[in-house]
Amino acid sequence: MAHPISAFQAAYISIEVLIALVSVPGNILVIWAVKMNQALRDATFCFIVSLAVADVAVGALVIPLAIIINIGPQTEFYTCLMVACPVLILTESSILALLAIAVDRYLRVKIPVRYKSMVTPRRAAVAIACCWIVSFLVGLTPMFGWNNLNKMRRTQELNGSHTEFIITCQFETVISMEYMVYFNFFVWVLPPLLLMLLIYLEVFNLIRKQLNKKVSSSSNDPQKYYGKELKIAKSLALVLFLFALSWLPLHILNCITLFCPSCQTPHILTYIAIFLTHGNSAMNPIVYAFRIKKFRTAFLQIWNQYFCCKTNKNATSTTTAETGN
Repeated sequence: MAHPISAFQAAYISIEVLIALVSVPGNILVIWAVKMNQALRDATFCFIVSLAVADVAVGALVIPLAIIINIGPQTEFYTCLMVACPVLILTESSILALLAIAVDRYLRVKIPVRYKSMVTPRRAAVAIACCWIVSFLVGLTPMFGWNNLNKMRRTQELNGSHTEFIITCQFETVISMEYMVYFNFFVWVLPPLLLMLLIYLEVFNLIRKQLNKKVSSSSNDPQKYYGKELKIAKSLALVLFLFALSWLPLHILNCITLFCPSCQTPHILTYIAIFLTHGNSAMNPIVYAFRIKKFRTAFLQIWNQYFCCKTNKNATSTTTAETGN
């Protein structure tokens, strides 16, 4: 018989549901805006759509699964493992999408003349497909054997238990902390974050050099071109900063769990770290709305046309005018 949900679990579930209710519509709005607005059809915004898809999946799939894990149902080992793996896949997908965005912004300021010939829609689609394939391979590694199954079987044998192998489904019960720290964090999270930091520093450096030189280029107004690139780079760097701020606390707690088994981490810190990771999926649409004018214009157009039951001609004309910006 299922245990009754405690007041603390009810509060946890309520916060998770609230995050999902913000994340899913917000990121669907991002995808919708890119689909309907020609000004949002370059490679950068394709990678942003990939990031938004991962964030929609966090709200629609990962958060419900996290609630199930928090309740702690009795399941078979691999059933629980299948519940725990999606968050690993989507985290890696988000990181690789952010890395693709950073590389794309670097190419835009490093080789503006050759950019369109190098970064074609086909190549962007291939890059996105590769990011998702790598994400599935990294996130499903525990399903291939790097998990706690053997450790739990040894513990069961030492206890002299020969009953059917049913466990209380918890993330740390099935996912190996060695996998989370040595492979997931030290290989697939921390190095990409550091690489993106270096890329954005170089992007800002290149832009400022161009703005200071005031040299002529293929653009009719290089100051306007690099000024616009600086604004977008700052906005996307903010997205990266929020991602790092949201995910590093949980990975640091994992490191403490692995390297200091005797250290007692307060449960409230773990829950705050989990809320930050899930809440990150709701942050990006807010950043786009306040920081990127093309998105803001598209959001307003969608609102006026589909939710206010009217067609706002001013919004449409504004969107057309923004296409060249």
